[in-house]
Amino acid sequence: MELKVSDLAVSRGGLVVLEGLDFALAPGQALVLRGPNGIGKTTLLRTLAGLQPAVAGAISAPPESLAYASHSDGLKAALDVTENLQFWASVHGLDAAAVGAALDAMNLRALARRPAANLSAGQKRRLGLARLLVTGRPVWLLDEPTVSLDTASVALFAAVVRGHLAAGGLAVLASHIDLGLPEAAVLDLGPFRPLRAREAHPPAGGFDEAFA
Repeated sequence: MELKVSDLAVSRGGLVVLEGLDFALAPGQALVLRGPNGIGKTTLLRTLAGLQPAVAGAISAPPESLAYASHSDGLKAALDVTENLQFWASVHGLDAAAVGAALDAMNLRALARRPAANLSAGQKRRLGLARLLVTGRPVWLLDEPTVSLDTASVALFAAVVRGHLAAGGLAVLASHIDLGLPEAAVLDLGPFRPLRAREAHPPAGGFDEAFA
């Protein structure tokens, strides 16, 4: 299983925000997307996930291999933690064993019967990420996955990603912070902005550089 991107261009609001992207990930590899807010990290992930068409280029990966986790946790508020995971496991044809493993991996066992509506922001985020573990899909596309997570939960998340990679999965992650995955390659999206955007916003010292 490989994810390959060739000469890809993506747009937001009808305007091309990134172009000329080329990269390939093999099983066991992870790629972290970096760049200032608005550069197109979310747009790129949505395009990889098949949620919007590419402007140009090609993406090589079976659609059924992809699992996308956006800013939204995608939870059903009326269901408890276990029921949320059971719902997604049933969608992807996995059994109760996968649900139990996901509860343990994201430290949710003590919250198993708590309604999702009553979880804290960090707990909701952990449950949202636990959904990835019940998809059975090898390619994870993650948009700012550690939002609302404390330091301990970030480390827990890194361990889950590392386990996914060790099992032959791969991951593309957009994040401004250190995810605790030093083995992951980093792709700065700055050079892939269209020329008009680079000319309009030349490199300079300032706030955005902290995220480049």
